[in-house]
Amino acid sequence: MARPVVALVLASSLLSLAIIAAQPAAAQEHEGPVPPREKWSFSGAFGKFDRGQLQRGFKVYKEVCAVCHGMKYVAFRNLEDLGYSEGQVKAIAAEYKIPDGPNDQGEMFERDGRPADHFPTPWPNENAARARYNGVPPDFSVLAKARSYERGFPWFIFDMLPFTQFQEHGVDYIHALMTGYKEKPPQGFTLPAGSFYNDYFPGHALAMPPPLSDKRVDYTDGSPVTVDQYAKDVAAFMMWAAEPHMEARKRIGFQVMIFLIVLSGLLYFTKKKVWADAH
Repeated sequence: MARPVVALVLASSLLSLAIIAAQPAAAQEHEGPVPPREKWSFSGAFGKFDRGQLQRGFKVYKEVCAVCHGMKYVAFRNLEDLGYSEGQVKAIAAEYKIPDGPNDQGEMFERDGRPADHFPTPWPNENAARARYNGVPPDFSVLAKARSYERGFPWFIFDMLPFTQFQEHGVDYIHALMTGYKEKPPQGFTLPAGSFYNDYFPGHALAMPPPLSDKRVDYTDGSPVTVDQYAKDVAAFMMWAAEPHMEARKRIGFQVMIFLIVLSGLLYFTKKKVWADAH
């Protein structure tokens, strides 16, 4: 009697999973293609950031993206994690003007940035941003963790497992978005005025013009100066900005799992020792 009940429950669970998995797939088909999966140095349980790539990504952000996007949750002193020296961080911070005050006369003023300051937004307030950019450009501090997409069944199950956890949804999407612009929309698609067609943006009509072009940013390490490389580098930098302590999190998580395995073994042999006489 129990076996038919278990089989029925199992069948119901599998049917529910299939229905849930089919819903994201339908949404993907409606919104556009799924971003292609890229290779990242920080993927997987033992992945680490590539400091050279992060510095290139910061260069792209500074020379291209910072015109519209801020990083209000990242301080200049955090750049030391990218391999910059204390003197270099001070020089980078001094290039920015930080609003401060009031002074002795009760007036607000601007001063050179300091390592303890956070990256300022390039616009004074959101209303000014809407008037200038026809919308508020998203902050780069957490964008790589905020953007995501559904990979469908059965991948979303593997994405939840500790050692196969897929956390590159955001960077894959950002890279795809930066490289997904098309000069002309497909036949039959009506592009609103002032918009640009992008394969991977929901609705495909994006107000932001293509920010990257070949040879726009000079690299000194010999890396390709192409749109694809720029997109990968700035996406990796945004991942670091969203989770600068990811390497420490992975290291501590691995140490905790080793500790739990050892503890489980000790508890098992302790139990056998304590109950040996009883058996």
